[in-house]
Amino acid sequence: MFDDVAETYDVANDLLSAGRDRAWRKATAKAVDSKPGQSVLDLAAGTGSSSVTFLKPGVRVVAGDFSQGMLNVGRKRHPEIEFVFADATALPFESEEFDTVTISFGLRNVVDTNKALREMLRVTKPGGRLVICEFSEVQNKLVRPFYNFYLAKLLPAVSRLASKTPEAYSYLSDSIKAWPNQEALAKQVTEAGWTNVQVQNLTFGAVALHIATKAGAR
Repeated sequence: MFDDVAETYDVANDLLSAGRDRAWRKATAKAVDSKPGQSVLDLAAGTGSSSVTFLKPGVRVVAGDFSQGMLNVGRKRHPEIEFVFADATALPFESEEFDTVTISFGLRNVVDTNKALREMLRVTKPGGRLVICEFSEVQNKLVRPFYNFYLAKLLPAVSRLASKTPEAYSYLSDSIKAWPNQEALAKQVTEAGWTNVQVQNLTFGAVALHIATKAGAR
């Protein structure tokens, strides 16, 4: 499915989020806060639109994804980034290889969330950071009905105009509805072995950052 939408994926996301995806990427990059000498693993990186926000002089950025179609498009668009085929439940990296592991709008698509969280922990250095950017539950009760209407009615309608494969965005709507809320995901992250889990809501909580640390010193 993601192979089929690779060429138009970024444009469709920009349209469907009314441009909010740019602000979400900016907030994620601020949370990652990459510094010279560090390595950042960006999972579910797609075409690299999130990965480029972590690039700074002296920072190694690795973009991992399970879709070869996405990786192929990403390599053409961003030759400055290292793209790697990566299954989040069995990462092809050494233990304690990265200072930060981040995943944006991809954890929902992993077959085993808990296993993926433990794999991310394995490849992170002691004292390193996890940053998850993912759809979540709108916290404002007045806004929530409008958001649910958007997911149920408007998103599928707009996706038929924005994408040649609208079924991919029907899946998006269904996966968002089924995804754990902020508190439930924070509990999963903690149970996977991460510490000091913090939640930062974006756009009324429609999207949330979960930021955690691997125990130990850098």
